[in-house]
Amino acid sequence: VQLQASGGGMVQTGGSLRLSCSASGPSFKSSYALSWFRRTPGAEREFVAYIKLSTDRTRYSDSVKGRFTISRDNSKNTVFLQMNGLKPEDTAIYSCGAGARSDTFVYYNQPAAYDYWGQGTQVTVSS
Repeated sequence: VQLQASGGGMVQTGGSLRLSCSASGPSFKSSYALSWFRRTPGAEREFVAYIKLSTDRTRYSDSVKGRFTISRDNSKNTVFLQMNGLKPEDTAIYSCGAGARSDTFVYYNQPAAYDYWGQGTQVTVSS
């Protein structure tokens, strides 16, 4: 499974960005879960948002709830992260992970629950 994240950029506080994560590969299945995580230099990977592709069930971190929305287009094996009301503390490299296991839903906010990772895309929010 290959994951490709895109859509990052630089915006001012209060601005919006839409990230995309495209999945490909013969082993990729619609039963997978995809999540967005972010990382800043010297910090651990931080959970942002989760979506189960087959059920559309979503989860968000408290820090982005109400501002970010995760969605999917199963026909294109693509997951989106609409980010509104961006703040300087949202500045990070955002990457997507795909989880194939049944317990991904239980441990959705843990990087270890995901089997595949894509390269990240930089999001910079200026004050």
